[in-house]
Amino acid sequence: MISFIVPAYNEEMELAATIAAIHEAAEGANQDYEIIVVDDASTDATADIARQTGAQVISINRRHIAAARNAGGRGARGDVLYFVDADTRINARHVIDAIDALKNGYAGGSARVLVDGDIPRWGRIFMKGFCAIYFGLNLGAGAFLFSTRENFERCGGFDEQYFIGEEIYFSFALRRLGRFKILGEPIVTSGRKLRMYSGRHVFLRTMSILLGGPNAARSRKKLGLWYDGKRETSPVAVATRTHRAARSK
Repeated sequence: MISFIVPAYNEEMELAATIAAIHEAAEGANQDYEIIVVDDASTDATADIARQTGAQVISINRRHIAAARNAGGRGARGDVLYFVDADTRINARHVIDAIDALKNGYAGGSARVLVDGDIPRWGRIFMKGFCAIYFGLNLGAGAFLFSTRENFERCGGFDEQYFIGEEIYFSFALRRLGRFKILGEPIVTSGRKLRMYSGRHVFLRTMSILLGGPNAARSRKKLGLWYDGKRETSPVAVATRTHRAARSK
C-alpha cells in the first residue's frame, strides 16, 4: 500500500485534475494505493470534490501547510508516503522512481519542477534561477515529497513551527537519515502565483523572508503570498497543466 497525501485549501478548480493524475499514476505503476485529501478549513467545494473523485477526506481547521501534511501522514496506512500539492500533477514515473530510490537506500526525496501555462518573462527567469540554486542544494520541493512511513515518523513529520519552508527542514531531517533523491522526471505545478502577482511583489515578499530568517516563517504575518487564498478561476490553466503532465509520461 502506498499513500498520497494532498493538503488543500479552497482548491475546487484544481483538485479533480490532481486526483485524476494520481489515480492514473498509481494504476500505471501497478500499486495498491489510497489518496487522502486534508481539507484545511476550505470554504468551497474542495471536500466534496475530493470524495467524488475517490479520495478520503481528513478535515482540520489550522490554515497551516505543515499541520495539514502531518495530519495526512498520521492518517495514512501506506508504507510509502507521497505528499502532493493540490495544484500539482504527477505521473507513473514519479511513483516508480520514488519506490526504486527507497529500495536502493534513499531516505526520501522530491522532484524537479515545471510550471504550467504562460507565465511572464520575469517569472521564467525567476524559476530558472531558483530551481538551479534550490535543487543544486539537494532540497525537496513542497509540491512533491516522498519518504517511507518509518522515516516520516523518525523525522517527527513536518516542523509545525514554520508556516512556510517546512519542506526544507523536512529535507534536512531526511538527509540526516540517509541519502536524498531528486528525481529526474519533473512534476508540473501551478504557475498561478507568477501570473497573479507582480514581479515586484514576489521579489519583495521573498526577500523579506530571506532577510527575516527562520523567525519570519514562524507566523502567517506577511505571508499573504502563500496564505491569502487567491486562486485562478479559469479552467484554462488546469487543462494546460493536465496536458503537459500527460505529455511528460
